[in-house]
Amino acid sequence: MTTEESFYREAFLRNLGLLTREEQEKLKRSTVAIAGLGGVGGIFTLGFARLGVGGFHLADPDEFEIKNMNRQAGAMVSTQGKPKAEVMRSMVLDINPHARVQTFTGKEDSLDGFLQGVDIVVDALDFFIIDERRKLYRAARERGLYVVSAGPIGFGSALQVFDPKGMSFDEYFDLNDTLSHEEMNIRFGLGIAPKLLQRAYFHVTKVNFSVQVAPSLVTGTFLAANLVTTAAIKILLQRGKLKPMPHSVHVDPYVGKHKKVYLPFGNRGPIQRLKLWYVRRLNEQNKAEYARTQVRSEPHQAAAQ
Repeated sequence: MTTEESFYREAFLRNLGLLTREEQEKLKRSTVAIAGLGGVGGIFTLGFARLGVGGFHLADPDEFEIKNMNRQAGAMVSTQGKPKAEVMRSMVLDINPHARVQTFTGKEDSLDGFLQGVDIVVDALDFFIIDERRKLYRAARERGLYVVSAGPIGFGSALQVFDPKGMSFDEYFDLNDTLSHEEMNIRFGLGIAPKLLQRAYFHVTKVNFSVQVAPSLVTGTFLAANLVTTAAIKILLQRGKLKPMPHSVHVDPYVGKHKKVYLPFGNRGPIQRLKLWYVRRLNEQNKAEYARTQVRSEPHQAAAQ
């Protein structure tokens, strides 16, 4: 037995019993493409590494900043100013020095290269990056690849799995090139959490689709990692039933609720259209309040100068 084989068997021995030895070997041969390495992408990456996944394509052009500390797995004092992709690559190799890791950090990196030779795609892009997200889903679908995603929603998270032969991303969220980025983000936000389990405590006034700001907690990222890695195992190992979009799951431990969602028409359904009207109205109120806040703060800024 080679050093690599002996290391792998010992490092991931405790996975056996929940995974078979044959399944563990299949994970070793698998490659996962993770787009975005921030709030959820970092913890997804570490989760897959500890599951024994052997191959990684990691994409993120950004560097870690202090504002990332509250929720991002790779954000530490020692990593400030360092490229997220390189930091996460080092962390993966610190878990499994034999892992196959490629990083993609710039515009010169092609989507073709990112998806070349991978077995599954994980969407961990920033919430407001809608153009790149649409391109990612379209390219994955063309290549027959599943895309799995979950993001923090308050204290909870919601899982979406897109089957390359099922409903498409644009079809479910009802997106097209004529829409503004603000409108697309509104549709995306409501589409991932149509049951609004977080509404009892989530301060919607803190969400502004115009200036692209929203609160996020690390508790939601941990739950998102559980949902995504579990779904990915089912797909990679062909284990158990997994209903893709327009079926989804929303879990919120804070309110103690777990909802299975089925929207056969996606955002085009009548109830979703009504909710979209309501969210748009709230967004306009939030923008107006934000503008008033900026005006009130200007005299104080001038005095400080």
